[in-house]
Amino acid sequence: MTRRILLALLMIGVLAVGAGPGDLLFSPLGQVYQMIRTYYYRSDQVTDTQLLHGAIRGVIDSLGDPYSTFFTPEEYKSWEDSLSGEYSGVGIEITLRNGRVTVVTPFPGTPAYAGGIRPGDWIMAVDGESTEGWTLEKASSKIRGPAGTTVVLTVMHEDGTVRDVPLVRQRIVIESVRSEYRADEKVGYIRILRFDFDTPGLLGRALFSFPLQELSGIVLDLRNNPGGVLSSSVEAASYFIDRGVIVRTRGPSFGERTYSSRGNNVPNLPLAVLVNKGTASASEIMAGAIQDYGVGVLVGTPTFGKGLVQEIVMRLPDGGAIKLTTGEYFTPKGRAVQDVGLTPDLLVERKDTDEGDPQLEAALEWIRAQARVPTGR
Repeated sequence: MTRRILLALLMIGVLAVGAGPGDLLFSPLGQVYQMIRTYYYRSDQVTDTQLLHGAIRGVIDSLGDPYSTFFTPEEYKSWEDSLSGEYSGVGIEITLRNGRVTVVTPFPGTPAYAGGIRPGDWIMAVDGESTEGWTLEKASSKIRGPAGTTVVLTVMHEDGTVRDVPLVRQRIVIESVRSEYRADEKVGYIRILRFDFDTPGLLGRALFSFPLQELSGIVLDLRNNPGGVLSSSVEAASYFIDRGVIVRTRGPSFGERTYSSRGNNVPNLPLAVLVNKGTASASEIMAGAIQDYGVGVLVGTPTFGKGLVQEIVMRLPDGGAIKLTTGEYFTPKGRAVQDVGLTPDLLVERKDTDEGDPQLEAALEWIRAQARVPTGR
């Protein structure tokens, strides 16, 4: 059996997972492969790997799900690097909303943040090329690039303003947890920018750096946190939730899974959680659990509403991979988050023209009113 026929069978096998015995649904794919090799006038310029990757990508793209992706080996490595909090780019998290490349959040201290990119911005074009019809991975790969090079994003803000934003790419290093002790208020302030693998440990270090016996309360800032690793958000939420389910996930391959608190070692203090439309995914898991158990209040504006779970379901021999949306998650009380988001207990807007930070001030005012009274445990 020739190598080409073997590869054609591999293409059919990869795509026909789950097909019944004798099912010929995908047999035309093998025929297309042979037609290309026999009739295409530049067949010698197309590798078998290119054809295999193209076939797989086409099937994944046909799902119409922006979070399900086929990665080439290079794309998969880049994606894994991004989970470590280090990559070369402009420092934004993006998604697809109604087919539009949409900014979830710009990370503080990055070119995108300094350039005025905002949560909810529609990226209409990259270097003059329209993003219409782009996949999430194509948009990410076009925006990222070597440090020191420039990329021009054409964005439409939510007020309808359109502008070209030139940004110089740089090495992006995201410190997932930042903290400070506000001695005058006796309040510990912690900001979580995303949920990486090291986030729970960094959160614990921040919490126990405070004089816990003196604290009046804690402000947990999840604004513009686009999410990250589900297990990290569960571990992080465990610092504030004594016991019980933190999140439930449901999917056709695994039924229902529950992720529970590992136990709370932090004193039961008033807890105010800052959220906004850039609070998404894993950060909504943490915020939703805190709200459901009544161990704190959410302060700010409604969250993004990404309640789907993605997993790497297959790795190819050449280093490529397939990431699929495998289920949806729900808060401990069973509330759906996808396309809905979370509504804060205290609705407080924050405008670009505001002096100071009215959302943070509202959180501090709420803590002052609690006078160290436990909040629902």
